[in-house]
Amino acid sequence: MKTIQRFTFGALAASVLFGLGGCAGMSSQDKNTAIGAGAGAVGGAVLTGGSAVGTVGGAVVGGVIGHEVSK
Repeated sequence: MKTIQRFTFGALAASVLFGLGGCAGMSSQDKNTAIGAGAGAVGGAVLTGGSAVGTVGGAVVGGVIGHEVSK
């Protein structure tokens, strides 16, 4: 069981590092859009109990808000 947990943690850490590396060439507006979409997805998932529609809807709304904030 501990082997699976270690593997999962390692894969998650690698994913986060690769994801952050992809943000290096983004503009400020692009970064705000991505952050808004991520926060909106989490918020939508929490508010709807993990519904896929709520998660996607939250990501869309958060992305639009993040995009508009930096104009």
